[in-house]
Amino acid sequence: MRIIGLAGYSGAGKTTLAQKLIPALIARGRTVSTLKHAHHAFDVDHPGKDSYVHRMSGAREVLVSSANRFALMHELRGAPEPGLPELLTRLSAVDLVLIEGFKRERHPKIEVHRAANGKPWLHPGDAAIAAIAADTVPDSALPFALLDDVEAIAALVDAHARPAREIFPEVKWPS
Repeated sequence: MRIIGLAGYSGAGKTTLAQKLIPALIARGRTVSTLKHAHHAFDVDHPGKDSYVHRMSGAREVLVSSANRFALMHELRGAPEPGLPELLTRLSAVDLVLIEGFKRERHPKIEVHRAANGKPWLHPGDAAIAAIAADTVPDSALPFALLDDVEAIAALVDAHARPAREIFPEVKWPS
């Protein structure tokens, strides 16, 4: 399982890029999963639904299954938030995991930058940034693609994604 992140400030277009990039990577024959970090409380459940009632009643994990999909919710109940390596071990095996967020972790990343945001570049201070996708040409020697060139960004993903086991060798990976 190879991993690569999309790192950038809020409003840079990470989610929009992921939405376009996932089908492009699948068209290249890759199986793709995503892992997204949220900086705030979020819910995938709705009050009144059975899964919500189970979770609110104190269940540590609630797995909801149907003929079309299953979803596993895990409540931390005061335990520390798991780090990126631990979360990666919980995913089923795929060719590529596209990580959105976790911009301070050591996995390879593509910096997503939009000039209109008025935010500074991340790559000067992060050696894990392997490439840049932006709406303006950066002053950098890193490989670069324009934000609207999804095929070029998919090529950057293929070139710079690395096996999770290499990035996090200290983790006990499932067989």
